[in-house]
Order: sequence, then structure tokens, then C-alpha cells
Amino acid sequence: MLGTTFQVTADELKEIFNVRLAPYLPAHLIKVEPNPSGWGNSYTFKPFTGREDKPEEPRRYYDDPKLCYPHQDREAGRPEADEAEYDLREKARHFLDQVYAEARTQWRNAAHIADLKATVKNAGDLFKQYGQAKSAVDAAFAYLRDPEAAKEWPAAISRLIDTHNNLQAAAKVFDDRAQQIAEVHEKHLHEDGYGYDEALKIAGFPEGRDWPIASPEDYGTNYRGEYTRYTLSGQAQALIKEQEEHVAKVGRLAGTPTA
Repeated sequence: MLGTTFQVTADELKEIFNVRLAPYLPAHLIKVEPNPSGWGNSYTFKPFTGREDKPEEPRRYYDDPKLCYPHQDREAGRPEADEAEYDLREKARHFLDQVYAEARTQWRNAAHIADLKATVKNAGDLFKQYGQAKSAVDAAFAYLRDPEAAKEWPAAISRLIDTHNNLQAAAKVFDDRAQQIAEVHEKHLHEDGYGYDEALKIAGFPEGRDWPIASPEDYGTNYRGEYTRYTLSGQAQALIKEQEEHVAKVGRLAGTPTA
């Protein structure tokens, strides 16, 4: 039995990959090279699209006489080989597991990017539209402090309400897409995979690092009809409430209840 670490000669590596594992290697594998450090191998694959079937070791290798265990030789009526042969088979099985583990990692990363590309779409435009709606709210609210607003107070308040409605609608549209993006990211969250910002950059959306993407469970409203503060809808709702309370207070203090 091999230990947790073992050495492989160049000839053994050729025997393992060119002969014993050749029928079972992933189709995308291009090259196998020992790492410069002397420990382990590096595997080069043709780029995955993420739309292929998940790379899995073919189960038929279990019965291969060049890879099987001693008891399988006995059960098949074959004479048992020497220890060196069984060690070489164990090394081959180890490398087959290793190469498929790396293939699955690269396939999962490619699937992550492919799913993001199919989901993000015009999220950048939706975020810009929210920004424009927010600017309109800021301008309408700032105008209330202008002395000219007093001459048309009800109309100024009405315009502010219109911008509030537009802001909440823009936030909801973006959040619907953001939730889909968050669900894609959570689906592909795995050890050694891409982080959120890195995945968006590779998918062609580097500006996505500025998008407020919450966790999937943060979307929607609670029993009080409130959005969480992590979403644009929640931030818009909080801003609108703050401004409505301010306007109502101004109305009370100024003696203009219609405000």
C-alpha cells in the first residue's frame, strides 16, 4: 500500500497515462506535466464551456486488469501480481481521481461563467436606470428647500411622489435580476471556485462589483411588506419613508396639513 506521499518516475508516469489510463481520461485533457516543485502533476485541459456533461470517472475502469486490486485478480482467476505492480496500479488510480477532480473544478467554473452570462443580460442598464431615478428623487426633494417651492407646494410634493414611485419601480426591476444573479452564484458556490467579483469580471461584467447583490433569501418582503436593507428595494423604501416623514413634519410645523 502506498503512503500519503509517494514518488513516481518519469517512466512510470508515461506508463500510467499513456497506457493504463488512456481509455479513461477526460476528453478535454491535453497535457500532463510534473509540477516544478517535484510534488504532484499539473493538468492542462481544452477550455470547458460548462455545457458539457459533468466529468466523471468511467466505472468500467474498476474491472481493468491493469488497474484492479489483488482480490479482483483472485476472483477473476488471474494470478496475483507482485507488490510493485499493485503499487503502480494504486498510483494510476490516484492520478485518475486527481485528474477528474481537476476536470470537475474547471468544468464547474466554466458552468458558473456560462450561467452568469445567460442571467446578467442588461443588469448594468437596469442599475443605471435606478441611479437616474435616484437622482430625480434627490433633485425633487432638494427643490422643496427652495423658496420657490412654497409657491407651488402641493405640485412640488406631487412631483416628489412621482419620483418615489419611479424609484421603487426601478429598484424592484433591478432586484428581480439581482436575485437571479445571486441564485446563480449560490448554485456554483464551492471550494476553490470563483468569487463573486471575479466570476462577474470573467463573464464580461467587471462593473458588477458595484452592483448591490444580496443573498437570495434577502429578496422579497417580510410580513410587514418591508424589504431588507441589503436590497435596492429596501434602500429605496427607507429613503422614501425618511423623506415622507420629513415632509409631514414640515407640514405640521408650518401649519400646512395638506403637505
